[in-house]
Amino acid sequence: MTQLPKNKTLAVWLALIGGVLGLHRFYLRGLGDWIGWLHPFPAALGWYGVERVLTYGQDDKLSWVLIPLLGMTIAASCLTAIVYALMDREKWNRQFNPALPADALPGSTNWLTIAALVFALLLGTVALMGSLAFGFQRYFEYQVEEARKISQ
Repeated sequence: MTQLPKNKTLAVWLALIGGVLGLHRFYLRGLGDWIGWLHPFPAALGWYGVERVLTYGQDDKLSWVLIPLLGMTIAASCLTAIVYALMDREKWNRQFNPALPADALPGSTNWLTIAALVFALLLGTVALMGSLAFGFQRYFEYQVEEARKISQ
């Protein structure tokens, strides 16, 4: 059975849009990829943290830990999309299309790849900085609150 060539642009968009679910890994390595099956867990925990904030408010300490997991998962997926987009044609085909010649078309970069790269840079930066800001802000507010309790 012949295997279809793996398109770099499609893999970049899958990492950008469905990276938290591991879709890019399933596309490139198949459904037997155990790392791909681990991708949804931190994302689900992060969404659970968002639900906890909506239910219990911003003082919920467990959500302070869980929400950054979602941001880090999104940022990691965007980083994967960036790495894939910047990979040159020969390296892409050598790694994901070994049966094809090094200069085969599925490993090429086009304007859709560049658009995904730009979106990955934007979304990854927002997700990473937002999750870090949320986690650190809540931690330092908690520290100030505890210091006030001690000083009284």
